[in-house]
Formats: sequence, structure tokens, C-alpha cells
Amino acid sequence: MIDFTPTYENVHNQFKLNGFHLNREDLCRVAYSFIKEGDDFEKPVGDFILDWFDSKSYLEVKTSGTTGDAKTIQIDKQAMVNSAIATGDFFDLHPGNKALHCLPVKYIAGKMMLIRAMILGLDVDFVAPSSHPLDETDTESYDFVAMVPLQAKHSIKQLKRVKKLIVGGAKMEKTLEASLSKLPTVVYETYGMTETITHIAARKIGEKAFTVLPKVTISYDDRNCLVIHAPSISDDVIVTNDLVELVNENQFVFLGRIDNIINTGGIKFIPESIEEKLSGKIEPRFFIAGKADKELGEKVILVVEGDEFNVDNSVFDSLDKYEKPKEIVFISKFKETENGKVLRKETLKSN
Repeated sequence: MIDFTPTYENVHNQFKLNGFHLNREDLCRVAYSFIKEGDDFEKPVGDFILDWFDSKSYLEVKTSGTTGDAKTIQIDKQAMVNSAIATGDFFDLHPGNKALHCLPVKYIAGKMMLIRAMILGLDVDFVAPSSHPLDETDTESYDFVAMVPLQAKHSIKQLKRVKKLIVGGAKMEKTLEASLSKLPTVVYETYGMTETITHIAARKIGEKAFTVLPKVTISYDDRNCLVIHAPSISDDVIVTNDLVELVNENQFVFLGRIDNIINTGGIKFIPESIEEKLSGKIEPRFFIAGKADKELGEKVILVVEGDEFNVDNSVFDSLDKYEKPKEIVFISKFKETENGKVLRKETLKSN
């Protein structure tokens, strides 16, 4: 029996990069050109292509550092191919579909967007990562685009050119979701991390639960944290620190990170749940955190980005008594990853 499963050694015959059909040999030539003569954003692409086609069966990839120190891990190349196929199945992508690549290739999301194109046979336009990526191309319509929330926010007026958009890398704020919901574009928020080779689940905006990709099942541990079973992308069961409500073995509702839990007077609160209640009521970026307190152990505080201003108490009317912040802290600029994900602990330390 012949195995038709794509492998990392091959490139789909319908793959195009910036309008050109390129096979493996062509891509390696392009890689050398990018490294030698390319712009700053192209050099990492050249390095990645050469690493992808070298004799090793794995890639070394840096984690984002969101939940701890950034580290380098090894990811099996065939697992990345399997992840690309699962994405194609979930989002109904087909050879020849037009895609836009506007993410930095030094991170897993940017690497995977290129791998999806090579494996699924997508016709991909590759542009410099920026907050306004659609300004860099005059293509009339895209079938599939991946962005971080900041890019989606700044692209609202142009997203009518995109049929299907996935947004990941950082939490999608409710105000952004409301703006995106008014567009004809089909938009999904994705869930994943470097260790899961980007997303393993997606949530169509307007819906509450994330649905996992093909060949992924989920459970939770005794902490109520998500446990991911994805044998096609990881030999190990992946245990997260993400608190979830399990709908079934294929769907879950994300509640927040266990690392962020606040214990005030013996009552535990999930900051992300409080933030959701406040969404749209405070204009600048903000987050809820715990601060050491002699009487309560920890007290709930509101951390706001930017210059100090008076926050009207009516903003907190939707909160329960013990959820209401005991203090408001203003910090001029939040610490964040390149994707725009706020680093809460580092931000508080900088105050």
C-alpha cells in the first residue's frame, strides 16, 4: 500500500510564494538569496527554509516566554506537517487557496504559516510583519490569513478582502471581537502554544467554546487545568496551566491561567473572569492582579496602562463585592511579547 501522507521533505506542486511556483530546490536558492541580500524580515525566512530542508528530523524553536523564561525546544518536523494538515482540514483549505503571510518567521506561528503553504499547496503572499499588513499588498481577496490581535485591530477597514481570518498569539479583547463580528469575514480566535505547534483549537467569534482540531482530544487534571492529547503532534500528553470548563472531549471554555489566581481573604478569583466583566468599560489596556495585603493575604487591584485618570466607580457595578479592586495602579507602558501578549508579572515588577 502506498502512503500518500505529505512529508517535510516535499513541497506541494501547487505551492506559490509571491506569485512564483517554487519546489524544494527553488526554495533553497531563494533562502540563500534572502540571507545574503534580503531585508531584515527576510533573513530569518532564509534561515528557516534551510533548517527545514536539512538532514535533521526536527527544528529548534524558541518559546515565547509568556509563562516563564523563554527556552529553546526541539519539535519534530513531521509533527509540524501533521499540524498543518489538521489546520487545512479544520478550516477547509484547498490547494491554490490564496493566503497572506504577515507574521515574524522567527516564532512558531510564522514558521507554521509557511509550512501550511508548502504542505497544503497554498498561493501565499509574504510581506513584512507590521501592524497594517494588508497595506503591503494589492491582492483583491485572500482565502486565509493569520494575524495577531494588534494587526487585526489596525486592519478592520481592509478585512473585507479576507474570507477567513484566524487571530492568535494574544488574547482577543471583547471590543475587538465586537468590531470583527460586524464584518463579512469569518473570524476565529485560536488557542495554542509553541509546545502544541501553534493552535490545537479555535473558537468562532460569537461562540463561547473552543473546538479542537482533528486528532486532538482534551481532558483536565485535578486542578481543572486543560490536558491535551495530540499524538500526531506530540508523543507526550501536554499538561497546561490553563483553567478550563470542559464541554466535552472536543470542546472547552477558557477561564484563565492558574498562575494568575488571586486568593483574597480565602476566596479565590480568576482575574480573566473579572476582566471580562469590565471589558469595554475602561478605554486603555488593563488587567486585574493580586497584591500582597496584611489583612487579606492578597487584595484585588486594577492595573491600567497610561497616564493616571479618575476611574468612575460605576465601572465596577457589574462586579461582586469581593471582586471590586481595592487599589488602581497606573503603569505608563505594559511589558509584552512581540505578539502583544501582556506579561503581567514583569509589568508589575516594572512599577
